[in-house]
Amino acid sequence: MSNSDLALSIALGVGLAAATGFRVFLPMLVASVAAYSGSLPLGDGFAWLGTPAAMLMLGVAALLEVGAYFIPGVDNVLDVIAAPVAVIAGAILSAATMADLPPMMKWTAAIVAGGGAAGIVHGVTAAVRAKSTVLTAGLGNSTVATAELGGALLVSLLALAAPVAAFVLVVLMLWLAIRLILRLRRSAPRTDQPG
Repeated sequence: MSNSDLALSIALGVGLAAATGFRVFLPMLVASVAAYSGSLPLGDGFAWLGTPAAMLMLGVAALLEVGAYFIPGVDNVLDVIAAPVAVIAGAILSAATMADLPPMMKWTAAIVAGGGAAGIVHGVTAAVRAKSTVLTAGLGNSTVATAELGGALLVSLLALAAPVAAFVLVVLMLWLAIRLILRLRRSAPRTDQPG
């Protein structure tokens, strides 16, 4: 494997992993469909991801997850539950797409880069939703859910088509989200001042 193929493989894995930070099951479904169609080669031990049974299960899970994030209150509970699941899914997707790497290198990159990217994206989106819940009494959370759904789909598809562009997009989106959180934090009224 050449250095450029290695870099593309890692960027693909990290891009798909980052997408699981937005929604856990939608990027896995996209990868499953791509693997089933033959456009996404999978590493040894991950052939199950490209089967009709996996596509069906991931499709049902993705529909339920997407719908649940539009229910006020449930969305905040899902943010807590989905945090470790997103990290695990990100690591699995990363490892699945890094087909030609030695196992030690593959799993190290998958856990650190893939799981880390998923965890960071999920943490930022959960913080945005928490701020939305506080500032809008949950009324703005459907807008956050729609943006996350779009982000998951866009990053997943872009990772398959142009892995490096997906990686750059994820970095840009994280930078913008962190700036938004910091701006909201500065503009929020402070309640810890003595009265």
